[in-house]
Amino acid sequence: MIDPDVARLVRGVLWPGFLGRTAPDWLLRELDGGLAGVVYFGQNLSSDPAEVAALSAELRVHRPEVLIGVDEEGGNVSRLEAQTGSTLPGHAQLGALDDVETTRAVGSALAERLHAAGANVALAPVADVNTNPANPVIGVRSFGPTADLVSRHVAAMVDGLQTGGVAACVKHYPGHGDTASDSHLDLPRIDLDLAELEAEHLPPFDAAIAAGVASVMTAHIVVPAFGDAPATLNPIPLRRLRESGFDGVIISDALDMAAIRSTTGSGRGAVLALQAGVDLLCIGNPSNLGPKQGATTDEDDYLEVFEAVCAAVADGELDRTIVERAAARVAWLARSVSPSTDSGTGESVPEESPVPERSTAPELVEGPFSDAIRRVVRVRGEVAIDVSAITLVDLRDRPTFAVASAHDPFAESLAARFAVARLAAGPSLRTPDPHAEAPASDELALLLETIPADDGVVLLADRLGGDTPQRLAVDRVALVRPDAVVVSVGLPLSEDAVLPLPVIDTLAASRASADRVTELLSAASAAAPTHHLHDQHHRNGS
Repeated sequence: MIDPDVARLVRGVLWPGFLGRTAPDWLLRELDGGLAGVVYFGQNLSSDPAEVAALSAELRVHRPEVLIGVDEEGGNVSRLEAQTGSTLPGHAQLGALDDVETTRAVGSALAERLHAAGANVALAPVADVNTNPANPVIGVRSFGPTADLVSRHVAAMVDGLQTGGVAACVKHYPGHGDTASDSHLDLPRIDLDLAELEAEHLPPFDAAIAAGVASVMTAHIVVPAFGDAPATLNPIPLRRLRESGFDGVIISDALDMAAIRSTTGSGRGAVLALQAGVDLLCIGNPSNLGPKQGATTDEDDYLEVFEAVCAAVADGELDRTIVERAAARVAWLARSVSPSTDSGTGESVPEESPVPERSTAPELVEGPFSDAIRRVVRVRGEVAIDVSAITLVDLRDRPTFAVASAHDPFAESLAARFAVARLAAGPSLRTPDPHAEAPASDELALLLETIPADDGVVLLADRLGGDTPQRLAVDRVALVRPDAVVVSVGLPLSEDAVLPLPVIDTLAASRASADRVTELLSAASAAAPTHHLHDQHHRNGS
């Protein structure tokens, strides 16, 4: 039997996710019992802002000072616009523009959208300095590759968000930018000495603290300079965070990520995180398949952590004063953000517009950031396309758990001006199997030969640096379809890099970027006045 006082105390440091677009009974009961709040994921949110606001209002009936967090970065990562793709610039785009006033304005726009949804914590901005171009989980989610650049934009976005009444949560401390693996799937290790870490990765967090950031999210990464435990479970880096002047709320990255769940387990990891200095435990998205292979429920995930922490307090392993101190910080954060559910002054998340008839005006990118999007999306080489139909060949791997949405805004945007067929190529089409007999080893070339000759070919890629499979695929496509165009949504190539096809660099896989690509292709083409989207998946596609 769990002591009711201990149970209420522990609920005050827990931040679960849940399944579906309505609040389950267990969640409402836990809110009644003092649960700190919830984190919304894309699977929770309708494209109708009024429905999201109503969900938030229901939660607030059960706990007026509920903390409602949303992973909303702009660019690749959006939960509020998961069904359409973000209409706001992403971090890499903002870093490329390097206009801090634009970044501050994007922070303000994010705050308005969260406010309209009834949420009050933005799990943004990303303060990671992307020093490893092969980083599988950060990439264009970072403002850039240098500490100075990232620092000034982190500070600006924190200011924009928090001036708008939404708590910012800067992430992922002490810096996820030099990792070569994804902590959703593995436990990354950063082999940097403390001097390198201090010089290259910690300054953006210090800038966020100087800007008054309300919360900081930890990273599930091992930094040998701090010992063998991942930062989320390690008192050494978290003590450094406090000593740097931060007195807000330390939030764990999701405990359902493999870096924790497949090592210590979520329950044990929660206890160790609190002992290390974490205040609020993000339990994670129960729709993600982890080591349990989906054989779990949202309530199971929550209870695993809740019961483990309660037991640790009861048997004295976890000092109750630690949990009391953490709960007090969380309660402070909840009081500091507006509990208002009034969305009358907030900016609603735009619903996806119906496919328009062809217009003589090429503009699709709209809103206050349209000029920024047009300035940052750049063309390398000459795009010479004169077609009414396009086959979009997606060379990318499946989206990361951080991005989450498998939605393709490029196919839908192109369908506004072209007849579109979409092919999800998949890894077997990008890299020939050296053990396979011809012609299967050149399956991508065979696939391209099935595309009508009068169709334009657009290749969607996000990893073109070096001899990556996607880059090799582009070289092979150029031999078969020299008229193809590459749309790169990942990190840009170096200025001296040479590709055999023209490239449109977008720095984000967002709806805003997709609309700019459609504008550019439409302006170069005599498109026919018929518009439809045909989604064709190859048998080896993803």
